[in-house]
Amino acid sequence: MLTLATTTPGEPEIFASLQGEGPSIGRPVAFVRLSRCNLACTWCDTAYTWRFEGDNRPHRDGLAFERKANQVVLDEADVAARIMALGQDRLVITGGEPLLQGTALARMVTLLEGMSVEIETNGTVAPHPALDPLVSQYNVSPKLKHSGNPVDSAQIPERFAEWIQKPQVWFKFVVATPDDVAEVLDLIETHRLPRERTFVMPEGTDSATLRERERWLAPLALQHGLRLSDRMHIHLYGDTRGT
Repeated sequence: MLTLATTTPGEPEIFASLQGEGPSIGRPVAFVRLSRCNLACTWCDTAYTWRFEGDNRPHRDGLAFERKANQVVLDEADVAARIMALGQDRLVITGGEPLLQGTALARMVTLLEGMSVEIETNGTVAPHPALDPLVSQYNVSPKLKHSGNPVDSAQIPERFAEWIQKPQVWFKFVVATPDDVAEVLDLIETHRLPRERTFVMPEGTDSATLRERERWLAPLALQHGLRLSDRMHIHLYGDTRGT
């Protein structure tokens, strides 16, 4: 069984859209958003996947979500059928933190026909051995200090060492200030991250904030040989579920 986020109560967040971030930006894909996360970013734009009533981990909005309305549990075969019905040739699995459900994900992915699989992860959880060979791309987004997570929980050296061995891994760092770029550069040097497969992306949930931050982030990306990612879905659809 898989635990998914919802668009509306009882309706799993499974949809077709254009990938809005990272190396596959602009590509038509199917999405499935899983629920639950082991981290708690203060700026998280999908807090409805983890900050349920009774969870006191800090978030800038201070909102708490009812678990029953924002989670749904489905059989892996049901999830696979809904994904296949969207008619796409690529699936993006996101969250929350998808790799917390690696065993069930592996069972679900084996039921997909003719689809490549892309997983978005915070990089703190190792892929399940049964799932790993089925994944064509990982978008690993380690969380920086400004996320509010303890560094020893969000930046695990052993995980970095494992991720850099995988050729299908891309790194993506969410940046809010120029100081965050300095932290990214330190992580690149410390953990020998492949600069040519490392993105920096502005944090923001509205077009004005993203554009303002891209104005100073773009020259820094150029200066340091990093890739720049926009958040295209925010410009197209706003900060909404199922997009």
